[in-house]
Amino acid sequence: MAKICPITKKGSRVGGGYSNRTRATQFNPTGQVRKYPNLQKKKIFIPEMNKTVSLFLSTKAIKTINKRGAYATLKKAGLV
Repeated sequence: MAKICPITKKGSRVGGGYSNRTRATQFNPTGQVRKYPNLQKKKIFIPEMNKTVSLFLSTKAIKTINKRGAYATLKKAGLV
């Protein structure tokens, strides 16, 4: 599975792994946690090219495609 969205360029990030119980007691580091973006496999039909493309997109990228259109968004990202 792809780890980076090709449109928004969202990838994994490192965040703190603290629980509320750790905060309530003495300082007890739990290490770092890798957090991944919400990627979905999506088939997108591009009517200008009469072609279907399958991509792993973040949910924000899916909303962007719905708003601006598939061809314009993919062209701006350099995928078409």
